Amino acid sequence: MNSTRITGDDTSRVSMCIGCGVAVALIAGVLYLVFASHALTSETGFDPNRPVPSNSDLRSRLKPDQYHVTRENGTETAFQNEYWNNVRPGIYVDVISGEPLFCSVDKFDGGTGRPTFSKPISKDSIVEKDDNSYDMHRIEVRAKHSDAHLGHLVVDSTSPTGQRYAVNSAALRFVPTDSMEHEGYAAFLSLVTQVAAK
Repeated sequence: MNSTRITGDDTSRVSMCIGCGVAVALIAGVLYLVFASHALTSETGFDPNRPVPSNSDLRSRLKPDQYHVTRENGTETAFQNEYWNNVRPGIYVDVISGEPLFCSVDKFDGGTGRPTFSKPISKDSIVEKDDNSYDMHRIEVRAKHSDAHLGHLVVDSTSPTGQRYAVNSAALRFVPTDSMEHEGYAAFLSLVTQVAAK
């Protein structure tokens, strides 16, 4: 009769194999977390070289109202949207690309029930197009990088610039002042804080 006997050497080998397996799993977990956090931080801020996601990706990533506004030229309900009465300091960025578009300093109550601005942060981030839909002539405003529909530009004597950018909240993401540096928008902090300093 041939019996198998477990020796101390066999136990040591099994323990060493289990220990190596656990160490490899831990190292793999740490590497995964490092790369995942790097991927998340690389998506912050605005990178003009970052490709704009496809419409199918946007449909799965955006909320239905965001997709409808930005990709189907929709208009959200007045006074029933996220930022129409937001008065916190910060900047408003393109919900698709993160491109900085408007500053809270330039936001005013235009009576539209939507976020209303006297000017964009930079005219270079905005595209203006003739819009003759609904038997009206208006100027449509789109984000330059993502081609997202934002809203409309109209003449407004109550605006400091004589112009009113009536924008859909669904096309924007608000970045408050205290998050701007962390989210990659530190270069725009002076725009928000310049009024507070006066």
